[in-house]
Amino acid sequence: MSKLRIEGGRRLSGELKLQGAKNSALPILAATLLGEGVSVIHNCPDLTDIAAAVKILEYLGCKVVREGDTLTVDARQITQCTIPENLMREMRSSIVFLGAMLSRTRKAKICMPGGCELGPRPIDLHLEALKKLGATITSDHGYLDCKVEKGLEGGKISLLFPSVGATENILLASCMAKGRTVIHNAAQEPEIVDLASYLNGRGAKIRGAGKSRIVVDGVEHLDSAEHTVMPDRIVAATYLCAGAITGGEILLREVRPCDLESIFPIFEKMGMHLRMTESEVLLKPPTDGKIRSVNAIRTMPHPGFPTDAQAPIMAVLSVAEGTSMFVENIFESRYKHAQELNRMGADIKVEGRVAVCTGVDALYGTEVQAEDLRGGAALVLAGLRAEGITQVNDIHHIDRGYESIETVLDSLGANIVRIA
Repeated sequence: MSKLRIEGGRRLSGELKLQGAKNSALPILAATLLGEGVSVIHNCPDLTDIAAAVKILEYLGCKVVREGDTLTVDARQITQCTIPENLMREMRSSIVFLGAMLSRTRKAKICMPGGCELGPRPIDLHLEALKKLGATITSDHGYLDCKVEKGLEGGKISLLFPSVGATENILLASCMAKGRTVIHNAAQEPEIVDLASYLNGRGAKIRGAGKSRIVVDGVEHLDSAEHTVMPDRIVAATYLCAGAITGGEILLREVRPCDLESIFPIFEKMGMHLRMTESEVLLKPPTDGKIRSVNAIRTMPHPGFPTDAQAPIMAVLSVAEGTSMFVENIFESRYKHAQELNRMGADIKVEGRVAVCTGVDALYGTEVQAEDLRGGAALVLAGLRAEGITQVNDIHHIDRGYESIETVLDSLGANIVRIA
């Protein structure tokens, strides 16, 4: 299994073009199943999660062609309504195919999805919402057997929590359902807006995406379309962290600063200098070179601080002056990277959903394990700062969300190589 070998101590600097957002591309790929058209998706990142989604589409009967960062999906001939266990377990977000399949074929059989182990992420919200739209769902030996006898029909759905995945599944199921669907307490993430933009570009009628109340008026058919995936805001935050932790200067191009508004204040509190245009972000280190601690960071649904940025920011604050506190309000088991950072010399104490991070003068290279996607990225960041050699194992987690992370960091001056 591949590993990353990092020789720390280098100041990173330079510029890079941001990849497309994984968390936007995946539901859009699922949405290509709707109707009987051809979708051309630009800025689609080359990631293992994307490859898993493509395998699902091809298994269901779609023809998928990649040329550079463009995927062309021909969904005119669907031949299956079951996704086998080995494909579902490759990624957690595979559950988003359920809403699209029910809309297209009126039946689906899937097992529980896989992905990073971040604690319980029940899909009850997805299933209850789909039931309100007319689906009948039964559990059969680890599989979900889902059917729609008379076609999906619109309805009012109030989510107990603004789940991104559940909101996406409702959008996919309702955009061709009969009548109107109103989603209350919907997720407001930018990726939801991007999905709605793609669907509306095909002829869907979705209003309010990006707000807590979304209204969907069902249409009879969707057309072919061409769409460009939004830039990845979490990858943007990660590479800004790479500059911050090494005292470097990083310029991100083709980024949307508006998607990072909940993260920028944290960088500013750490003493970083930020300059932005409509499509660029420049990060410069503190004038005195010292990273400041941050009193408290609480992860929240958008527009709050994103849980996906928690681990990379923690890596930076592990070498800050003073003590910072994290409160994880989204996932129960999202501090697995803390133990690995401590093996590198960090001082992080975890109690339930709270982590207290006291900055240290230096980190030291050692062998560490990537337990999940963002935690793995945090260990890479720590390795960039650490004295000596750091080896990050199990980097298949990282490959789920970062396009060739070693190539990008090498272009900024890091000494990092992938070892087979």
